[in-house]
Formats: sequence, structure tokens, C-alpha cells
Amino acid sequence: MLTAEKNKLLCDIEPGSAMGDLLRRYWQPIAGESEFDKISIKPVRFFGENLVLYKDGSGQFGLVDRHCTHRRADLSYGWVENCGIRCSYHGWLFGADGRCLEQPFDDIANPGTRLKERCSVKAYPVRPMAGILWAYMGPDPAPELPVWEPFTWKNGFVEIVGCDIPCNWLQCQENSIDPVHFEWMHDTWPSRIKGDATVTAPKHLKLAFDEFEFGFQYKRIREGMNEKDPMWITGRVALWPNGFYLGGHFEWRVPVDNENSLCMCWFFSRVPLEKGDYAQARIPTWYGKIKGEDGRWITSNVINQDIVAWVGQGRIADRTVEKLGMSDVGITKMRQRLFEDLEAISRGRDPSGVIRDADRAKCVALPIASPETHRDAISTEDMKKHPVLKNRLNGNRWVAGQPDDVYNDFMDAMGWPERKRPVALKAAE
Repeated sequence: MLTAEKNKLLCDIEPGSAMGDLLRRYWQPIAGESEFDKISIKPVRFFGENLVLYKDGSGQFGLVDRHCTHRRADLSYGWVENCGIRCSYHGWLFGADGRCLEQPFDDIANPGTRLKERCSVKAYPVRPMAGILWAYMGPDPAPELPVWEPFTWKNGFVEIVGCDIPCNWLQCQENSIDPVHFEWMHDTWPSRIKGDATVTAPKHLKLAFDEFEFGFQYKRIREGMNEKDPMWITGRVALWPNGFYLGGHFEWRVPVDNENSLCMCWFFSRVPLEKGDYAQARIPTWYGKIKGEDGRWITSNVINQDIVAWVGQGRIADRTVEKLGMSDVGITKMRQRLFEDLEAISRGRDPSGVIRDADRAKCVALPIASPETHRDAISTEDMKKHPVLKNRLNGNRWVAGQPDDVYNDFMDAMGWPERKRPVALKAAE
């Protein structure tokens, strides 16, 4: 367990907090790039700040304070121009760097004024990469934005999926270093939900947690496995500081404020061998559903099952009353590394995993069990029989609510048109 003071230290990410300062020193996913195919402005709340994310007429992205420095009007009701975002109240124009570029009436009435120099709006840099928009909110100079090696994979269908989670970021992230929950939450519980009490999931027999530069490798042996299994040799990655890497996809648990989080995911699905070279025209973005019409949490998909555990701990988990066991060694290690990184930045050093070398950031490999499962091509028939890949026949198994158009684009990419949903017919009904 933690003291109330230490729990607050890890959970508080509001502006000016120590943990907020730590997490802001990494590029964080804030939205999907394709969201701006149909919109130009999106109001967002991020790290306890109300902001506006936009794409201007030149294609540049900006992230600025929600309120104009003039009379505090809401910039999310402004509009974008070729360079920057303009306030709808009095027409002040701001660039992506926050500088005030125009003050229409003042520019006429007092053309020699230097007022603009004192009217910048708070702004943060944004970069698109791998279909995601990444924001940096920390001190200068910004570190390199790492290109994780799976982002370079070819011949695959990629989708960006977000979920709005009503709880603190840390209880989401601690899930990424808790392998035993797979046995119960993802293997046993779904059968119990269906009323089948005969399924017995293979038990976890042995765990290990190895620290490396970019987080932790968690390794496990379950019944039917031995120490030659890739899940024991390499395992999976709790990606530092707030990510999770499983081979075919990434998840990031990003603070919205102290009581809400954004789970942003990147999914890659290799197309079958006989499809040859495949180039995806557009990476779609969609947001998952977490509650059903009955108001209960959805439990059908893997991340939805995780969400039940996360939000069940309350908006901010009370770690002063928890009772940790042997399955929680990784969680203890994660918390300790967070405390060490807080100490590091207090002494003026970079926290763990920050990359300053531009060449190194161009393609950063991560350890993962059986990468070939997700990276290499196999035939359609082999894919349909594969214990992991066959699940893709039913769409995104991780998050509920995949839109029909994304599902059908995926089926076209995989060469499985017989699985497509009749969208037009469904809409007519």
C-alpha cells in the first residue's frame, strides 16, 4: 500500500504538480490525425488544461489555450485560416506557436503598437506520426518523438482507437504490468458471463519483471508452458511511462485531468500473403463505446473488460487500503521507478526513456514475444486457422463499437469481402 501523500503524488497531474511535470516531458497522443479530415477545430481537455486542437489551411496543427487573450472568448468557436486560428469575437489571429499575428481594429487604430507582443496565447507543439497527433507540453528543449519500430511496418491495416475513461491515469497504466489478470478477467470471466462454468484457464505458475530503458518486460509461465516459451524469454512491454505494447498494438493511458483519462490505441493488422503489396489510403480514427444502453459497462471486448477493473477502483484509487500480493511485484516496481524519475527531474535530469538523439529516434525497436505473428505475412487460410489472428474475422476484438465503415475497410484490406456488413441495408432498416 501507499501513504495518502505518496498516492496523491503519483495521481495528481494538474498544472504545477510533480507527476504532471514528469509526464509532460514525453510526447503524448492527443487525437487521431484523420479526425481532421472533416473538422478543423477540436476542443480538448488535456493534463487538466482546456485547450483547442486545430489544423489550419496550410496543414499545420496547433494546440493552444481555449481562451483568447483579449476578452477570454472560446477559441473553439473561432475558425482556422491559412496560418493559425482566429477568434470569432474580435478577430484576433494566433499562430501555432501562440504568437498573436493580427488584432484587426488595433492594427488600424494604432498601427505602431507593440500590443501583439504581449498577447500571445499559451501554445504547445503538435506533430503527426503513424496516424496519431502527438503533443508535447513540457519544458524546452523538447525530446525526440520516437518512431517505434512497428510504425515502420508495411502491408498492414492501421486504425487509431480512443476511449474516454472516467478514472485516474495510474490505475489504467498499472494494468499494463499485471499479467495474472489475463487468466481471470480475459480468459475465465468471459465464459462465466456466458454462463459456462466449465472453462478453466491455464494458471500462472511463474512471473518475472525485467527493467530496461523503455519500461519493463513482464514474463510469465502458465500451465502448458516452459522456459523456452517466447512469453518467458521475452514477454510483453509496459512502455514507459504510460504505454503498453503487445506486438500488434500499442495503448497509451493519457491524463485528461485527475479523474479522467484518454486511452489511445494504435492497431496494426498484416494483410494476407496473397494480397501482395498493400498501401493503406487513410488511417481511420474512431472512439470506442464503454457503456451499454442499460448503463452498465460493456464487457464483450478485451480493453472494455480492463475498463471495468479500472473504473471499479473509483475515480482515484485509494492505495492506502490495498493489500498487495505476489502477483503485484511489477506494480511495486513501476511505482518505485516513477518515484525515481520524480527525483531525477527534481535534480535537473531527464526521466527514463527520453530520447535526445535524432538518429536513434528514427526507428526504436522494442522487445516482444513472437513479433512475426503480427509483422510477417501468412496465407489467408493459415490466418483463419491461427489461434490469434483468426479473431480478426470478427472485427476489432479489443474495443467495442468499431464503426461499420472501418470494419468494412478492414475486410476489404484483408480480402474477406464475404464478411462485410451491409451498411446501406442496415441504415434503411
